[in-house]
Amino acid sequence: MRGVWRYMPVYYYKCMLIPLLTFTKISIISKPQESRISLIICRTMPTVATFLGLAISGAAMASGAALGAYNVDPNSISVSGLSSGGFMSAQLGVAYSDTFKVGFGVFAGGPYDCARGQSYTTCMYNQNPSITTPVANMKSWSGNKINPVSNLQSRKIYMWTGTADTTVGPNVMSQLKTQLANFASAANVSYITTSGAAHTFPTDFDAAGDNSCSSSVSPYISNCQYDGAGAVLQWMYGPLNARNPGTLSGSIVSFSQTGEYGASGMDTTGYLYVPRACQPGSSTVCKLHVALHGCKQSYSMIGSKFVSNTGYNMWADTNDIIILYPQAVADNTMHTIWTGMPLPNPNGCWDWVGWYGANADQVGGVQMAAIVNQVARVVSGYGAGSSSSTTAATPTTTTGSITTTTTTTATVTTTAVAPLYGQCGGIGWTGPTACATGVCTAYSPYYAQCLLIV
Repeated sequence: MRGVWRYMPVYYYKCMLIPLLTFTKISIISKPQESRISLIICRTMPTVATFLGLAISGAAMASGAALGAYNVDPNSISVSGLSSGGFMSAQLGVAYSDTFKVGFGVFAGGPYDCARGQSYTTCMYNQNPSITTPVANMKSWSGNKINPVSNLQSRKIYMWTGTADTTVGPNVMSQLKTQLANFASAANVSYITTSGAAHTFPTDFDAAGDNSCSSSVSPYISNCQYDGAGAVLQWMYGPLNARNPGTLSGSIVSFSQTGEYGASGMDTTGYLYVPRACQPGSSTVCKLHVALHGCKQSYSMIGSKFVSNTGYNMWADTNDIIILYPQAVADNTMHTIWTGMPLPNPNGCWDWVGWYGANADQVGGVQMAAIVNQVARVVSGYGAGSSSSTTAATPTTTTGSITTTTTTTATVTTTAVAPLYGQCGGIGWTGPTACATGVCTAYSPYYAQCLLIV
């Protein structure tokens, strides 16, 4: 139905959206009863446009090309996101910390595993959700259902909240900070609060269709005189070259989010920003950052605004960083979430409540696995354009707010073994294929990981 939503005439389009906007007081998710009302109203008004919309949708939502492989250092991967994308970023950063080895950033999100043992609304509206069970789950799942939580000691973690955010809010973000303090090094954590900022992605420039900082309406991108994209990327990678505020050198590439690169609640097409220096076959070793949109921010809802107007690409262009933009999509089917209640996903949110499985925030959760498979494919070209046979690692150490970077070089050897939860195979993988502990298990042709088989 998503093609119908995009291509209905104006009067029919309002029929479908006004009930959601009128009765739903927040953007991150909608209440199940309200969604049923919307659908019932619209289904009682069939028109020729319905069939026209269905016919158009097939061509309009056609999938992109096959996802490409790039010369990206597998040790350079980080992720950030807004709202439901912020919750998903925390989930990826915790559950797949062996993949996201640099760290993760959360804009206006909340604690990992927050909605499992309490109502998801407790994790919103500037409430104070309990983190007792989520912290206990992280400890008990460590090295089993999620990657070892000891990894978080060396991960960079960035958090941002606005004082005027009433959708998620600073109290919820504060609970995320408290939760992560049980596992992360304080020197690696940045927590930023912007006075007067609503539930939005903060920038320091104006772009077509963006809002004032105190406004929380579509496209949920606002000039807050704070460069959120630059802040999170510099926290992840240290000092960077100045961003490119003009015409970018690279290109936005669409790719097919099907097969191992897609999952329930995800659209059929995702996007990459690829700087000129990082094009396929380049000898430049690039970095990878995954940027996750929030609810009502997918390409199917706001077009290219999140991909183009958040500022990530400006920094990526001058710093050899590829930006991966996976895409969620609206889903009006009722799903039973973690707490046992039925709930649809009409706003195209990332799964932070258990729509698509009890393991939604654990290794193997379908949306997270799809994103990790995308990441594995992108980095599978590592070394392909380089004349060097060595692997450069760039460990970063942080003391207070001062970041220093040192570079060491290690020769790849086939006699090494991968640690538990380490990568052990996949197309383009040149590292160890034997596991010190566990069994090398393939998620896809591009990624295999050492796992305990129970």
